Amino acid sequence: MTTLTSGRSSPTRFAWLSIAAALLTIGLKVFAYFLTGSIGLLSDALESIVNLVGALMALAMLSISARPADEEHSYGHGKAEYFSSGVEGTLILFAAVAIGVSATLRLLAPKPLEQIGMGLAVSVAASLVNLAVALVLLRASKRHQSITLKANAQHLLTDVWTSVGVLIGVGAVALTHWERLDPIVALLVACNIVWTGFRIVRESIFGLMDMALPANERDAVYRALAPYEQTGIHFHAILTRMAGAHRFISLHVLVPGSWTVQQGHELLERIEADIRNSLVNVNVITHLESLDDVASWDDISLDRPKAITSHSPLQNR
Repeated sequence: MTTLTSGRSSPTRFAWLSIAAALLTIGLKVFAYFLTGSIGLLSDALESIVNLVGALMALAMLSISARPADEEHSYGHGKAEYFSSGVEGTLILFAAVAIGVSATLRLLAPKPLEQIGMGLAVSVAASLVNLAVALVLLRASKRHQSITLKANAQHLLTDVWTSVGVLIGVGAVALTHWERLDPIVALLVACNIVWTGFRIVRESIFGLMDMALPANERDAVYRALAPYEQTGIHFHAILTRMAGAHRFISLHVLVPGSWTVQQGHELLERIEADIRNSLVNVNVITHLESLDDVASWDDISLDRPKAITSHSPLQNR
């Protein structure tokens, strides 16, 4: 038997919010760069361009992932979100390289900064915009279980910390008149961006490789099944995976051979309902087998005991 629950409204409106924020902050940061000539502020503006590209990619992939399952995509389109986060992570890495090159050139040939006060004020305004939007996206990513919105939010938060570092660097130049502080801070910013990009790309790769559900969610499944095993029902071949916001669980349910089809059907309905109550956006596939048939145990190896049973309260699977 197969069941699917969603209860998920479209999160694409948050991608539009991210696009608007990126356009606004690009304008503000480029203006701040022209005011001051700071390579740190320029690096900040370059990252905002990456934010815009990432937001456009997020909009496209969120629109695709929201499509229902069809004959050619039986399990839906949820994996499209991993492409979005992977592209955004890669763009972050490219931005880090561009910032590093610009900062190195400025480090070798430092230039004085101009109109620092006005430039800092404009940059602060841009950072506050990014911070507000990042917090909104982070909440939305949890509510919609969206890796795309999560990656976008993390990128914006990185942008905020990047801006803080740049502001510190520009302010330090204003106080010390040591012009090389500006590109040094830009290089530190680039290193921070590299780490964020790496984490986002890694998470996307794991998603595309059909990773199992997180341990806490697997535990929730085991807890839902435990009361049934206490009555003599057995389970094996329990497999889990994620595709974007959707979770997929399959398991074999072993009951006495004397049961009628109706009894087995009613049991599977209850089991699926309990799992759906434990998790959201979950597709449950159950397969009924007889405890009295030795062939029922031939596929027990599908249980993958080392991978998914270490936290399981169930025994003898």
